[in-house]
Amino acid sequence: MARVKGAMMTRKRRNKVLKSAKGYWGAKSKHFKMAKEAVMKSGNYAFIGRKQKKRDFRSLWITRISAAVRPYGMNYSTFMHGLKLAGVDLNRKMLSELAVSDKDAFAAVVERAKAAL
Repeated sequence: MARVKGAMMTRKRRNKVLKSAKGYWGAKSKHFKMAKEAVMKSGNYAFIGRKQKKRDFRSLWITRISAAVRPYGMNYSTFMHGLKLAGVDLNRKMLSELAVSDKDAFAAVVERAKAAL
């Protein structure tokens, strides 16, 4: 039986890694060994980043809501507690969108939360 050499698959694998490393600085985009390490590390950063993105957006929404309820004489935690007691089931993303784009609707929501307290 003939001996099978792995040249084609090795080249394919290396080219795939080098293609992923395109645009990296210096030898990281040219040399397979360095490119492989850089691609693995960037993959880890991307994985972590997908989790951090969710945290960052939630904290942004909370900050926006907090800033929007201050003029009404409330803070964020009492506002959210009032919403829970009032039975208003809006998530933080929608509340922050209301606070930014539709001030009148947000004022109505704040009044409803105040009445429930």
